[in-house]
Amino acid sequence: MTVIDPETQAGWVPEADEIGEDEEEMPLSLRLSIADTLTLGNATCGFMAVYFTTTGILIPHLTGDDQSAGMARHSAATAVILMLCAAIFDLFDGLVARKLRSSPMGAELDNLSDLISFGLAPAYFVLVYGMVADDAYQKVAAVGAVVVLLAVVLRLARFSCVTPPNGMFQGMPSPFGALTVVSIVLLELPFFATLLAILGTAWLMVSRVEYPKPRGRLAVAMLSWIVLGVGLLAAWAFDAPGGQLLLQTGCALQLVTGAVIPLFATARRVNNFRDNRREARAAQLP
Repeated sequence: MTVIDPETQAGWVPEADEIGEDEEEMPLSLRLSIADTLTLGNATCGFMAVYFTTTGILIPHLTGDDQSAGMARHSAATAVILMLCAAIFDLFDGLVARKLRSSPMGAELDNLSDLISFGLAPAYFVLVYGMVADDAYQKVAAVGAVVVLLAVVLRLARFSCVTPPNGMFQGMPSPFGALTVVSIVLLELPFFATLLAILGTAWLMVSRVEYPKPRGRLAVAMLSWIVLGVGLLAAWAFDAPGGQLLLQTGCALQLVTGAVIPLFATARRVNNFRDNRREARAAQLP
């Protein structure tokens, strides 16, 4: 019904947002999709990784608890396992969003969760490593941690603004980068070798080197690799026979995989360039 103002004789119609105010005020639980719930699981795992790194590694070191070696190993393994769980959540929230639906908040939630789990958590892991390792330099390690964090921030911001090539990521994906960073730390290399490898990983995350998106068989392979990583960490945490060697082997394979994948992508681009040149020459022939 139109209401007439007696002074202006102008018609006044209630605004649409006032009419549907009661209908639009939906509970938060109804606004979140299943994919968004998985994304929140990602953020929770990242925060808990920071918690276990602090309570199980940093605090015992600061308080001078000499009996904390086993506890530190358990806490480090738990923190990395939580990052692996965050990667599983990150893998499945995208799959669920494509199969079902994602709320308008989905993309923002995903970026914020990735920043916690794959930016803050591994950077903090590097920082604590620089404080507790015997041959480490705390201030230099802090610089490395900041570089890792900023690399993830820049990568996530670029991902939101740039449409990547179909089926490819530009730069190392942040979950893969985070797992590579913690793998470098767990390898227990000399400090400066560790730092250089971490800086190289950060560069790969912000580079334009192409990495394939985890879909189909690649997603299954990635999930299998994560499950294997959890098993290796558990064996190491409980001091199983050969657990240290198995963990270091898995960490080394993570580094090799991160370095080899760009080589395949580069070879594919070179082959495509050659094929295009051949086609162009063939088209120019009479």
